[in-house]
Amino acid sequence: MATYDSRTALVVVDVQNDFADPRGSLAVAGGEEILPFLNDEIRHAREAGATIVYTQDWHPAQTPHFVTQGGVWPPHCVRDSWGAAFHPRLDVTGEVVRKGEGGEDGYSGFFVRDPLTGRAADTGLAHLLRERGVQRAVVVGLATDYCVKETAIDASREGFATIVLARGVRAVDRNPGDGESALAAMRSAGVTVEPA
Repeated sequence: MATYDSRTALVVVDVQNDFADPRGSLAVAGGEEILPFLNDEIRHAREAGATIVYTQDWHPAQTPHFVTQGGVWPPHCVRDSWGAAFHPRLDVTGEVVRKGEGGEDGYSGFFVRDPLTGRAADTGLAHLLRERGVQRAVVVGLATDYCVKETAIDASREGFATIVLARGVRAVDRNPGDGESALAAMRSAGVTVEPA
């Protein structure tokens, strides 16, 4: 369990049905297993007066992000769908930052990128955290090797002391070892990874 105070934010990344539920279109193995741990962290963060923020993929039905239009991913987290909804067992009690609303690649909670031009756009998450006086970010969620990695690295680049709780993440592992490689990349970027 992490320690929390009013200068800390718990950032819960993409714990949505398409990722966390075994029936989801991009189900992450073990995604549901982390829910009790996440809910404990959310409760401790709330009791300590920390900021709690949830990121949420929120794609249009047609986007170059999807394999159906030249991307690499099956359609997932289409706005207003069952797949885009937070997992029903997740305790959602904080701000929500949506990403990919315009069809962008939305890996990081801080920035989205146009899949054709690569141009980045700010999601407003860094501003929200600074407005709350946050200096430290604790990151959990799905998936280690994509959205968790990019969110944690960007949090560190934005100047937040960043911690990833390994007990609270799971990897897609499209290639064996991707999750471990992602943790190593986060460490190289200055992120502290607390062991499982």
